[in-house]
Order: sequence, then structure tokens, then C-alpha cells
Amino acid sequence: MWALPAAARVYIACAVLAAAVCAVPAVREASTVPWGTLVLLTIVCAACERLPRRPLTPPVLLAAAFLLPPGAAGLVAVPGALLGRAGRRPVGVRRLWHAAQFSLATTAASCVYGLGAPRIVTAPAFPHALLPALAAGLVLALVVAVLDGGVLVTAEGHSPRTAWRGALPGALLPPLVHGPTGLMAAALWHSSYGPPAALLVLLPLALAARVLDRCRRERAAHQATVRALVQAVDLKDHYTRGHSERVGRASVLIARELGISGDRLEALRFAGTLHDVGKLGIPTRLLRKDGPLTPEERRVIELHPEYGHEMVHGIGFLEEARAAILHHHERLDGSGYPHGLIGRQIPEFARVVAVADAFDAMTSTRSYSRARPVPVALAELHRCAGSQFDPRMVAALSRALDRHGWRPAGGAPAELSPVAPLPVAGGAATGPPAPRGAAAPSAGPSRNVPVDHCRVAADE
Repeated sequence: MWALPAAARVYIACAVLAAAVCAVPAVREASTVPWGTLVLLTIVCAACERLPRRPLTPPVLLAAAFLLPPGAAGLVAVPGALLGRAGRRPVGVRRLWHAAQFSLATTAASCVYGLGAPRIVTAPAFPHALLPALAAGLVLALVVAVLDGGVLVTAEGHSPRTAWRGALPGALLPPLVHGPTGLMAAALWHSSYGPPAALLVLLPLALAARVLDRCRRERAAHQATVRALVQAVDLKDHYTRGHSERVGRASVLIARELGISGDRLEALRFAGTLHDVGKLGIPTRLLRKDGPLTPEERRVIELHPEYGHEMVHGIGFLEEARAAILHHHERLDGSGYPHGLIGRQIPEFARVVAVADAFDAMTSTRSYSRARPVPVALAELHRCAGSQFDPRMVAALSRALDRHGWRPAGGAPAELSPVAPLPVAGGAATGPPAPRGAAAPSAGPSRNVPVDHCRVAADE
């Protein structure tokens, strides 16, 4: 306890004292408290506290808030919190804090529910009690979130805005599930089926929580896998450090404008983030070469999409991303690599990643080129739309950047101005197209071999 800052000690002590004061009415009016209900709910709550992430604790506490007077309802959470999972040290202080926190939240929820609904809920009264139950669930979640934010401020030195900005919005959704579940348990508690039927209401919620937890763990494993691959690429090719994450972010911006969502949006983010994973198979001396590449060296570099395609083969959650990894250097006019696909033959994900890749390459400073302003990079993409890039993807990126802005590598968010699809290149004066074989304009030695005038220099 004494290892905590003084402000945190005072804050926790005040919470414990407030919870004790709220429990006084239950002791004074012990004869009116249904102790059998309180003891059984306390045992159930203590069992729920032993589960990972405590998925059933809020519905049980809400059932207590609906069945018991406020002071008694607050006692239900105390034994389970004192005996439950504590996480990091100091264990005793954390358990005491959670006991006070959940006791106060349950007491507040019981007070709110009692303003609009009876303690004994019958089937005919169930619809009328639903709104008070939702309000009670919201109060429970908000009190827990507000008290947690106070701990972050006093114990860990967070600013109030940081402490509560993330917690409060997340407290709005759970009551939509926990409120009706707790109310159904309370209604069955006093029915002819009794408490066993009320406890069975929690079974579907427990199964759903288990499935969600498994999905959460699986997603975390996916992200860890992608992060490890990206870090390996960044260590090998330090000139493009951070490029993969930015391409993934730009790909998501484009995809959202195109209406892509859900699992496909996540797959596209993975595709953008891992588009250069094949560089792990390229000799490091070529990736770190400062000067222009020879034709032979460029042919070796151009093998990286195929290497990447093979590297992620067999990783189930990356199956749809494989096509983008393989084809993100294809061009609509068929002059790209590795297969020279034309137009719609190029997978949609690959056309998205191609635009995101070129955009970040142009707006990032490399050893062989200086970063271009975002409007200039967009103008280049518009100029090459239809030959190198899919015009839909370029237009989607423009809309997304107008709405959300962009933070270039190592810089502040860029100030964007509307960019019309004018036939200009890098802000240069308009004129006849450069002859075939001219390199794309850059501010330093180009690593690209001669290509036509509409070849935007993307990451190799």
C-alpha cells in the first residue's frame, strides 16, 4: 500500500470508506434483507471472479441489484473481489480496491433500478422493468469505468483526458447485454423454477464469452505473427523501416472508401503490412545499396513478391493476403511483374496495396530520394492512374486523405489540399511526355532501371 503515491492511497481509502458507508443500511435493517438470496448470489459471484476476464460478474451483480436493496446488493461483490484474481502487485491493495469499486457500482445500479421498477420482477412486469434494467447496467459500467480512470490518474500519473477517453466509450455497449441478462435471471429467481433456472441464464453468456475470448486470443496471435515478420524485414532493410505499417494503414484507408469491411478489411491490412515480406529472401547488400541497381540486381529484387507469396503459404489467416503480396507490383497496362497481369486480372487487394505502396514510398525520405509533399504524390498517382494504377483506388485514397489526413514518415500530419487528376509529374511544368526509357523523377539516385514516364517509384 505504501509503495503507491499518496494521492492513490487517499483515493483508494476514500473508495473503501464510501463502500463501507453504503453497506451500513444492510446491517441496520438486517431483518428485511433476504440473506438466502444474498449468500447464494455472493457464492456465484465469487465463482465468476475466478474466470478469466470475469465475463459473468456484471450480470450477476446486476441480478443482485435487481433482487436486493442497495446496501445488501453492494455486499455481493465483496467476497469474490477479495478472493479473486488480482493481477499485478500489490495484490492485497488491488483486491481491496476491486471490492470497493464493484460494491459502489452495484449499489449505484441498485439505486437507479429501484427508482423505476419493483424488486420482485414477474413475467407481466418484465417489459416495464427492461428500461430501468438497461439504465442500471449503464450506471454499473460507468461507475466502474470512472473509478478505474481515477486510479490511472492518481496511481499512474495519467492525465484525466487520457484516463477516461478510452474507458468511457467502451462502457456503453456491455449494458445492452448485461442488463437484460441480469433482469431475466432476477425474473426467474422468483418464478416457479427458482434460482437454478436463473443461474442457467448465465450459461449462454459464459459460452459466448469463451468463444469471444478464444477469438481475441487468436487475433492477438495473428497480430504477433505479422509483427514478427515485419520486424524481421525492417531489421534487414532499415531504409524502409516503418514503411510496412504505413502501407497497411493506407491500404485500410482506401479499403474503407471502397466499402470493404470486416474480415476482408483485416486481411487487406495484413496484405499491406506484409507486402514486402519476401525481402527476407533477398541479399542484404542489395537491399541496402545506395546507388542505382544494375539490371541483374533489379531482377533479383523483383523476385521478392514470389518469395513473399511462398513464405506465407500455409498460414491460413493470410490466405487472401497472398495474392496482394504476389501481385502488388503488377501494372494495369501489363508491364509490371512478376506475371505481367493486365487490368482486372490483377486481384483487387493487389491494386489497393500498389497505390498505398507507391504513395508511402513517394512521401518518405530514403537514401536515394527525398520525400515529396502529399499533394505532389497524389498528383503523380492521378497522372499514372489507368496505366500503372487503378483509378478507383487512387480516387479512394484522395477522398480518404481529404477526410483523415496523413502522417508521413517521421513527420507531422500533412496539410492536404484538393488535388485534381491533372497530367503533371511531381509539380513539374507540363509538357510532352518523357520518352520511353526515362526514369521516374526523384531527388536522388534512382534504384529503378529505365522504365516509361508513368512509372511511379515505389518501394522495390
